[in-house]
Amino acid sequence: MLEPESLSDIMEQADRASYLMSEVRGAILAPERRKTPPTFNATQLAALCDVDRNQIVYRLGKGDLPAGQINEGGNRRVFTLDETLQWVREYRAKRLRPPGAEAICISIANFKGGVGKTTTAMTLAQGLTLKGHRVLLIDTDPQGSLTTLFGIMPDTEVEEAQTILPVCLGREASIESAIQSTYWSGLDLVCAAPLLFAAEFGLPARQMRENGFEFWNALNLAMDDIRSRYDVIIIDTPPALSYVTINALMASDGILMPLPPNALDAASAAQFWRLFSDLTGDLVMHRGVTKEFDFVRVLLTRVDSQDATAAVVRDWIGKTYEGKVLPAEIPKTTVASSSSAEFGTVYDVGKYEGNQRTYKRALDAYDKVTELLEEIIRASWRRHIAV
Repeated sequence: MLEPESLSDIMEQADRASYLMSEVRGAILAPERRKTPPTFNATQLAALCDVDRNQIVYRLGKGDLPAGQINEGGNRRVFTLDETLQWVREYRAKRLRPPGAEAICISIANFKGGVGKTTTAMTLAQGLTLKGHRVLLIDTDPQGSLTTLFGIMPDTEVEEAQTILPVCLGREASIESAIQSTYWSGLDLVCAAPLLFAAEFGLPARQMRENGFEFWNALNLAMDDIRSRYDVIIIDTPPALSYVTINALMASDGILMPLPPNALDAASAAQFWRLFSDLTGDLVMHRGVTKEFDFVRVLLTRVDSQDATAAVVRDWIGKTYEGKVLPAEIPKTTVASSSSAEFGTVYDVGKYEGNQRTYKRALDAYDKVTELLEEIIRASWRRHIAV
């Protein structure tokens, strides 16, 4: 016989789950219960600055950049993330945001959950900071998975004011007050939490109540006064074409869709584009809305090179999104899964305990995708300045 589950039982389950996650985070992030950024040696610093290691040694002699610290063993120099970024911005100054340009906003979007949206958003944001860019991450998914990757528990540690909800409800005109610094230098965050579900009722309610209100434009307008503070703004969206997702897409200069090469995910992606097309078509026809994206790209994620079916679907995706599929893909590895289990990404890993070749393959993949995305971002800056 089945035992019925009451709403009270569900509430108790929720309490137990929250307690468990708190305990898990406490064990993983102990003793400080907060994440810490990695450090870098001189060889890694040289690679990030794209110079020979001898150039780092020479520049240390000038004393105009952080000198780092000699490690406990006394055999190498170690630089904090903040020190590293000062070096990177010095050597890559010509590749950063040019005068007169504003932040390029990118939405990471897909209907399906489990395709790597959140991991992609976080890892690309970290990768771009390591190239010297100042990045803002906006978590618009009420599940708060991106917020969790920062070691912050959405259901217990995030207040409404730290999310985009006040903007959606009309209580704030800007998201500036919701922005907070993080453990990762150069990377700021707007959190998400389950309370963000209220936006799905608040936005249409405002549309009916407020004369001249545009439900799809709330986030876009709320970002106007912070675009000059960042080089890149990345929005992690919910796995649905919701009011919040529409706001994210309409606020963006570009869309990046993570897409594993399997039939179900490919079919879901096709539905996403059809529904988004129908929606925007309606906005254009009935409300006179105009919108252009600098770019739309598809990133193949969780690619299993041994899966013959995946190869067929990958080919199909290439033909469907001709010219839009990035010429780099994220492999399915144990590195990503083990890093996520520890509220981290490949860039958070100080020393990987598993197979080093596997780790390097994952890291190289994200480095390559970051490189490609930076080129697209720079092209967007040139386009905006020209206009």
